[in-house]
Amino acid sequence: MSARAVVPGASAASAGLLPPRLAFRLALLVFAVLGAYVLFAFDQHGISNDEEVQHVYGRLLLDFYASGFADRSAFAYKNLYLYGGLFDLIAATLERVVPMNVWDLRHLLSAAFGLLGLAGTWLLARLLLGEAAGLVALVLLALTGAWSGAMFTHTKDVPFATTMVWALYFTTRFASRLPAVKAGDVVGLGVAVGCAFGLRVGAVFAVFYLGVAVLAVAWLNGADLRARLAVLRRAILALLPAAVLAFALLGLFWPWAVQSGGNLVKAMTTFSRFSFELYTILDGAVMKNGEVPGRYLASYLLVRLPELFLLGVALAVLSALRTLPRLFASEEGRREALRWLPVTLAAAFPLAYTLLAAPPLYNGIRHFTFLLPPLAVLAAAGLVATAARLARVSAMRLMAAGVCALLAVTHLVTLVRLHPYEYVAYNGLTGGLRGTEGRWEQDYWGDALREAAGLLNARVAAEGRAPRTWTVAVCAESVQGSAWLAPGLEVTRDWRAADFFLSPTHMDCDTAVKGEVIGEVVREGVALAVVRDRRKLVGADREPRPPR
Repeated sequence: MSARAVVPGASAASAGLLPPRLAFRLALLVFAVLGAYVLFAFDQHGISNDEEVQHVYGRLLLDFYASGFADRSAFAYKNLYLYGGLFDLIAATLERVVPMNVWDLRHLLSAAFGLLGLAGTWLLARLLLGEAAGLVALVLLALTGAWSGAMFTHTKDVPFATTMVWALYFTTRFASRLPAVKAGDVVGLGVAVGCAFGLRVGAVFAVFYLGVAVLAVAWLNGADLRARLAVLRRAILALLPAAVLAFALLGLFWPWAVQSGGNLVKAMTTFSRFSFELYTILDGAVMKNGEVPGRYLASYLLVRLPELFLLGVALAVLSALRTLPRLFASEEGRREALRWLPVTLAAAFPLAYTLLAAPPLYNGIRHFTFLLPPLAVLAAAGLVATAARLARVSAMRLMAAGVCALLAVTHLVTLVRLHPYEYVAYNGLTGGLRGTEGRWEQDYWGDALREAAGLLNARVAAEGRAPRTWTVAVCAESVQGSAWLAPGLEVTRDWRAADFFLSPTHMDCDTAVKGEVIGEVVREGVALAVVRDRRKLVGADREPRPPR
């Protein structure tokens, strides 16, 4: 079965929406705009909470190789050895040869991964439904702030999601072609899965999708047990080179994982029960990350995805329910369902896992960013299938197209208004960003601290020559302030003695100390970060208190 085959009627639907050549050219235009956006915005972002330790880990991995495997300090550095170092190793290497601010370099590199993830999503949707659906999936993901805004600073989550969608793309190609095998699919699988493991042990999800898809293909492509086993054997033999390639990349980017046979298992079991003293908020309820309910991820997806995205997912579910009887009533229907099996698993299985297992979670959907690409493909499928059914009533189709276009423009305007903090975008179910105050996670990475530091720099410069160096307390990691502060300002851990205070407003961190608010980073009427002047405070007013 050809991997380029499409769902019956889907190609016609796509062509009815837009001529394939036009859809392809529009997709290229979207990529050009996104590339320009990356070059414009990559140096406007602050440092994330984990970014300093991640970069140190990358440097230590580089030292491990530069020392001829003698320097093993990377494997004793905090708990970073439980993660793969693909991104951080690349960033540490580039740091030595690219003469630019290392944090901007990391953000540019992360955004490049984000663009690759968008490309993988586009290709996957094209593979299943044709050019128009590819364009729709691309636009949906680009309009999702949790991707297009996060891809600069989520330097672990977005690269991992990118490798996962490419693994899903090659899994779909490989499974669709069986029992025929193409070398390109095997190599692509090996590289994508190996790079995914080179970032997180969560890449086991990709292996699971592949395994289920291969077993389903073997069952459908054999008339009896012997024939099915023959197909399965052929698939396993074909995948051996991919496994070798994936293991080699895993060892390169995550050397700790291959030093002992039980290390991968240790990483998996550690993260399945990984919890520490960190609080999150869910619809106004503050709780420890280890006490979140199973609905945590589903709830955040519901309020973080743009309305057009949610509409597409809902239509996809309705279309699937409508066609289920047909899918299992014929050989052709079963093969059609098989082609959609990997992407359906990728979208549904992790969500079902969190609903049932309620693992420790925080920062909204951050740890499950890899769900966004397959969900975008399904959402595109829902919109395309609905457009096909409306084809007979041109007025209805035009009205639906107008509503979709209006929603897309609305989402784009929201992202522009939030720039460069698009990753905090919420949909209308919360009332937008304003409705998230005290109810949902906001700038949890402290991205706005860079702009806040700039406000403080300008204020101090306007006062003229300072009599001494002013001290600044930061409700975040010290480097998130010190990296952007001007000479004459230095970060202190002594909050009581600090002259100034920089803080994101996330989880009321900005209320930890008193002081006159002399600067605010505001988007859509919501303060994301504040600058406080504490120089006039005396006595008890200088005492910090724990944030609420």
